[in-house]
Amino acid sequence: MTQYVYAFSEGNRDQRELLGGKGANLAEMTNLGLPVPPGFTITTQACRSYLAAGSEPGELRVQVTMALRRLEDDLGRQLGDRHDPLLVSVRSGAMHSMPGMMETVLNVGLNDASVKGLTEESGDERFAWDSYRRLLQMFGKTVLEIDGEIFAGALDDAKAAQGVDVDVELSVESLRDLVATFKAVILDESGSPFPQHPREQLDLAIRAVFDSWNTERARLYRRRERIPQDLGTAVNICTMVFGNMGDTSGTGVAFTRDPASGHGGVYGDYLVNAQGEDVVAGIRNTLSLADLKNLDPSSYKQLLQVMRRLETHYRDLCDIEFTIERSKLWMLQTRVGKRTAAAAFRIATQLVDENLITLDEALERVDGAQLAQLMFPRFDGAAEKHLLGKGMGASPGAASGYLVFDSATAEKGAAEGKDVILVRKETNPDDLGGMIAARGVLTSRGGKTSHAAVVARGMGKTCVCGFSELEVKDGAATVDGRVLREGDLISIDGSSGEVFAGEVPVVASPVATYLESGLGTAVKDIDEDTADLVRAVDRLLSHADSIRRLRVRTNADNAQDAVRARHLGAQGIGLCRTEHMFLGERRVLIERLVLAPDRATRQTVYDELLPLQRQDFVELLTAMDGLPVTIRLLDPPLHEFLPDRTELSVKVAVDRATGQVDEDEERLLAAVERLHESNPMLGLRGVRLGLVLPGLFALQVRAISEAAAIVKADGGEPQVEIMIPLVGSVMELFLIRDEADQILRAVQEEKGVALTIPIGTMIELPRAALTATRVAEAAEFFSFGTNDLTQTTWGFSRDDVEGGFFATYLDRGVFMVSPFESLDVDGVGRLIRIAAQDGRRTRPDLKLGVCGEHGGDPESIHFFHRVGIDYVSCSPFRVPIARLEAGRAAVI
Repeated sequence: MTQYVYAFSEGNRDQRELLGGKGANLAEMTNLGLPVPPGFTITTQACRSYLAAGSEPGELRVQVTMALRRLEDDLGRQLGDRHDPLLVSVRSGAMHSMPGMMETVLNVGLNDASVKGLTEESGDERFAWDSYRRLLQMFGKTVLEIDGEIFAGALDDAKAAQGVDVDVELSVESLRDLVATFKAVILDESGSPFPQHPREQLDLAIRAVFDSWNTERARLYRRRERIPQDLGTAVNICTMVFGNMGDTSGTGVAFTRDPASGHGGVYGDYLVNAQGEDVVAGIRNTLSLADLKNLDPSSYKQLLQVMRRLETHYRDLCDIEFTIERSKLWMLQTRVGKRTAAAAFRIATQLVDENLITLDEALERVDGAQLAQLMFPRFDGAAEKHLLGKGMGASPGAASGYLVFDSATAEKGAAEGKDVILVRKETNPDDLGGMIAARGVLTSRGGKTSHAAVVARGMGKTCVCGFSELEVKDGAATVDGRVLREGDLISIDGSSGEVFAGEVPVVASPVATYLESGLGTAVKDIDEDTADLVRAVDRLLSHADSIRRLRVRTNADNAQDAVRARHLGAQGIGLCRTEHMFLGERRVLIERLVLAPDRATRQTVYDELLPLQRQDFVELLTAMDGLPVTIRLLDPPLHEFLPDRTELSVKVAVDRATGQVDEDEERLLAAVERLHESNPMLGLRGVRLGLVLPGLFALQVRAISEAAAIVKADGGEPQVEIMIPLVGSVMELFLIRDEADQILRAVQEEKGVALTIPIGTMIELPRAALTATRVAEAAEFFSFGTNDLTQTTWGFSRDDVEGGFFATYLDRGVFMVSPFESLDVDGVGRLIRIAAQDGRRTRPDLKLGVCGEHGGDPESIHFFHRVGIDYVSCSPFRVPIARLEAGRAAVI
């Protein structure tokens, strides 16, 4: 029999895939002897079985019964007993922390009879009825999927009727009435009464957790975070401990270090006389942990000891949920805490200095996406700004956008290309789509452990919470008498918590300054706190450079981009796209080339182009002196340099009709018609163009070799490589290579210099990859053009499908992420692996590179490292990211 249920005492933190992150860590804390309420976990395997079959595995109910009875025997209470009831919480817990999953259901087992038993056992009637109304509210919203606003509205009405502001001030009578109201809501909205049988409540809650795996918000979050859709979630059944038993009780969230900045210390929030999600929901203003020290010194001291022990055990920042029941501390959850990009780099280096982890491990704790966040601009401190007020900086960054008040509007605005700021009283899991779409999040309630703060930090979104001066109501916001409406521009600073009216100018971040100008310049004239962050980035990036095997080049087509990329750490150019050199004023030369009636006329155009191309390459080789520069010969179809076919046809037709015939335009239209292709990306381009249009590639090869000779004569050290694009047959490569070799020999003789210029090819067709053994006979290097290789492998036209059906494919689970964003390892990756292995069988010293934009994607870089690629090439901005990830690939 498959084991679907594990007591907390049976698991450990290494079983996250089976027990989920929450269950594995509850088990780990239990094994450490920490005060964890007893309970058990239903495995992710049970969830996968349920989702596949549409019903629970037959053994599951039996195993839940056995685990429940053992729990009852150990505690001397029975689930929902009318005299001394055992109550439990039901919580989801996937392998990866997922804000889109089902919310917790507390107090399962309460009913009309056991609420009286809870009153007797606790001696507190108000507590018992408050617990019952919480169960009804959570169960109705979460399990029965009734609109939560109905319950929230009834709660607000009850507070208004009694004349109180917060729920803890409600009287027993009000709570009894509220229970009756909630039961009526459940009956009206679901068509069935609230289940009074405790086991039925438990079974329905378990099933709801399983179902929540496939909710839209959960699928949306998984797509964004690239979490597999087939993992399933575990379910955690935990004995209830109560933070809503008066002033000696409460619930809280704590971090062993500040998850926003990374600074050491004790950070967190505590709420007296509260339960469950009250803290993160932001429905009441919380207290700090320093306040807890004054309220309950003994529990505070024990909490600090537990936090230190957990951080030492996990050797990382820990995020902790706890409850205090009548001055007794209980641990409800721990996990390695999510953190901002700045906190990630600071904490990693702090832990190295504290001798808790090694530098290699520190490198594992940060990633390229976090480095990219630190490179984004920040608000200009010297700019004129109109301060609206200040909340709590919950997730750093600088964000400006149009104000919206709900997730649907945020998603719509983002789809239209607008930058939006989502403004809410507080967020909840239903707001996930809007939070993903928005540039930033602003809430009037909550603190650093609120839902908005935690989710925004995890996604790298700018967030300001607890802006209490902001009143959000009826589709508008008011602050200090000023009304803000949907569509107004605001700006938020997630570091300082400041909120500004209008758009605030931005300046380069200190990390970006460091990357372009060096450590000394970056830390000059900035505060010590920021300088400390820059030094942390430098330390880890320098370590990555010292251990990585993959070299990092850049894609650059001009000297300016090459210089910038070199400052950012590029070790050469992996792709120079020469077609970009024929745009602008030179486009007319290509038109003349296409219209040329004979070889002599074409040669005249070549003669005009030669000095222009030569100077382009002189500048590029000078900028990258001493580093390799791979120049790709002309690749795209010639029609891209010509006028639009339809527009030109209309103009010529009008001219004919009016008797104003232009012979040049007539010839141009004839050429455009001749070169028109139904699918030009698979037509006359790349090596085919070089074979069909004699002299074109010869011109470029001569310009490259003469430029190299000039740079060398000036004392430089040019390391140029020539790349032939879109090769499908080795014979294509041999034909172009023969011509190129003749030109290279001629230039060397003419200039009296020795030039070493390797000739290789771009692997962007499946046939080239599958015949790499032969292709390597003529190629001295392979550079994988992963953009086109993805197109030709999948049969996708990138420009058409990304704006077409890709959204459906992502929604239906065909992709977890676009194959143009992150490499399709199973398909395209396999072709790369085959080509790499077969090519090196023919030529053991074959150099292998990647020049598609996948060269800057973190996950793809790790694959390229494993396959044995020598270098990756990416846009200049992504060079530092690729450097960091190449180092991480060496240690992970």
